[in-house]
Amino acid sequence: MIARMWHGRTKAPDADKYLEYLNHSGIPDYRRTPGNLGAWVFRRIEGDVAHFITLTFWESREAIRAFAGDNIELARYYPEDKRYLLEFEPGVVHYEVFAT
Repeated sequence: MIARMWHGRTKAPDADKYLEYLNHSGIPDYRRTPGNLGAWVFRRIEGDVAHFITLTFWESREAIRAFAGDNIELARYYPEDKRYLLEFEPGVVHYEVFAT
């Protein structure tokens, strides 16, 4: 199993709207991709910035490719992300999962 983590930041006042947007865009997209084993969103508000982490689990790197494209190390963004995100981090991180 492979874990995939993405990080993004919004202005704190946009945090609830961005969370709602994630729950209607990226999260369902992850979950409907064959080989996805689950998707979670974490949020931390720190001063005037909200940090978001998406954590997804996948059967294999091939399953991640079906979602992310050939270069699975690149972050995948959605059209409305530009309304909320403070920057577009180029990459994500992957971890092999050995215990659950």
